[in-house]
Amino acid sequence: MALPSTRRSGDTMLTPRPRAFDALYEQMEQLVNAAFAGAPTEMPWVPAADVGETDTAYVIEAELPGLKKNEVDVSLHDRELTITGEVKERESRGLRHRKQRRTGRFEYRVFLPGDIDAERVDANLADGVLTVTVPKSTTEKDRHVEVKD
Repeated sequence: MALPSTRRSGDTMLTPRPRAFDALYEQMEQLVNAAFAGAPTEMPWVPAADVGETDTAYVIEAELPGLKKNEVDVSLHDRELTITGEVKERESRGLRHRKQRRTGRFEYRVFLPGDIDAERVDANLADGVLTVTVPKSTTEKDRHVEVKD
């Protein structure tokens, strides 16, 4: 089974964290950035995503509401799938009482555990969900070899 990674450039965290801690992690990150770097730097956030596996492929579903296909980039290097993009801040009318939707750059990475067929990867964005299907390699595992004279 593939494990999603919340690793960003420079991070050492390789295991997923519970979504309940996202706000706490953001506040801690802002505090550390303010204390050590002076001004906070904008770090990419990680969209919610599910990683599944069938007999023939790995399937990654990432929630990206309101984005168009030209605003999302999907890349594959070796067995690491990366989904990146940016959610733009929308113009607000009137006084805003609460802001909970994330904006800015996002990045999602996952390491796939087995051999993959990188030439047949498919990505589809529909109803705010990006579905990336990464076929498994179709090499034969067992084969009978005839011995010749």
